[in-house]
Amino acid sequence: ETFRMLATGDSIGVFQIESSGMRAVLRQMKADKIEDIIALISLYRPGPMDNIPTYIRRKHGEEKITYPHPLLENTLKETYGVIVYQEQVMEIAKVLAGYSLGAADLLRRAMGKKIKEEMDKQREIFVSGAVKNGVDARQAAEIFDLVDKFAGYGFNKSHAAAYALISYQTAYLKAHYLPEFLTASINLEIDNTDKINIFLQVAKSHKIPVLPPDINASEAEFSVERIV
Repeated sequence: ETFRMLATGDSIGVFQIESSGMRAVLRQMKADKIEDIIALISLYRPGPMDNIPTYIRRKHGEEKITYPHPLLENTLKETYGVIVYQEQVMEIAKVLAGYSLGAADLLRRAMGKKIKEEMDKQREIFVSGAVKNGVDARQAAEIFDLVDKFAGYGFNKSHAAAYALISYQTAYLKAHYLPEFLTASINLEIDNTDKINIFLQVAKSHKIPVLPPDINASEAEFSVERIV
């Protein structure tokens, strides 16, 4: 029920995914698992946004899923062959070029800083390591360039996953306890009349009546009243 709600773009008030742009992507993506929310939070930023259409087409089987190298299928399967996370950058270096995770983290940082001297050094280490692993040198260099392109704006998956969990929890509350969710949201934004109006419009669209102040029934803040 929660994912059905999100698939309609009905995510106003849901942590991290309530903007109009996010809602539009949710309608296209038809997210059906927590991993989709993690990917959305990671991709919906300048740079990675360019990969959202590819992610969506591949998720729905409208585009063939391809990988930079067969060895990287396990690393990129979750994101349909699209490099999204910093952890994937590190895993690619580990699987393809024999980096330790510590060395892979140094590579990730070097790619983020784009220091030419350091990058030339890392390219040599990456390509030679990949060749030892049976990868063609030219293909290894192309994969290094591809990884370098993504590493500059790759998001930290563990960070995005923590966000996505709260996104799902708030979406669950909205999907299953809408009057209470809207009441809590309005009270949270009690000094922001624009946000209050948005939540009142959501209530109206879901045919939830909003009662006027009543000296005999109202509390200090908005509250849920069951109408018998």
